[in-house]
Amino acid sequence: MGRGTVALGALAAAATAATVAVEVARVWKRGSAPLPGETDHLLEAGRTVTKETLAVIREGYRTSSDRENALFNMAAAFAATLGMTRGATALIRSGHGGNVLRNIVVADRHIHHFVPGIVLGLSAGGTAIAVRHDRYDRWLALPFAAGSALVLDEAALLLELEDVYWSERGVLSVQLSFGALALLASLALAVRLLRRGESTVLPPR
Repeated sequence: MGRGTVALGALAAAATAATVAVEVARVWKRGSAPLPGETDHLLEAGRTVTKETLAVIREGYRTSSDRENALFNMAAAFAATLGMTRGATALIRSGHGGNVLRNIVVADRHIHHFVPGIVLGLSAGGTAIAVRHDRYDRWLALPFAAGSALVLDEAALLLELEDVYWSERGVLSVQLSFGALALLASLALAVRLLRRGESTVLPPR
């Protein structure tokens, strides 16, 4: 794996971790748990912060705008789908997938996972256009992002028009997926920071 791929992976991980770290730091500062420098029971304080952070996330998700929730759902679904897909394909390749994880073959043709990815993405996008109701966007973002992850995970195969998934040329799929994940996580973080900045700087209407 080249330096560019590693750099993209590090960027995606850093952007994803930053979205979590910013919220945890904010809760630790404003919540009931003592700051790290003010207590000898750091683990207990950490547990308190974790509980309060989860409560904040649940309440924030409930009260946030549909657009913010849709963006968060996209980032989470994309990351989860990408991770599970890579893990599943690795198990299948190693022969440890058992009877559950195995290649899908229809009429002697191997059905790659970009096919259900395209179906998921187009179905979610088409439904969003047809329904045109903001409150459904947060839920439609889940299959849309999952489908996008499945397609991007085999982007190299689509570009090369041959199965290069585990070859050196297949690294392009990893690079594109990491880049998309970094972008989604960065956007989710930026939206949250902008929203908090607006609530502090701009007068309420």
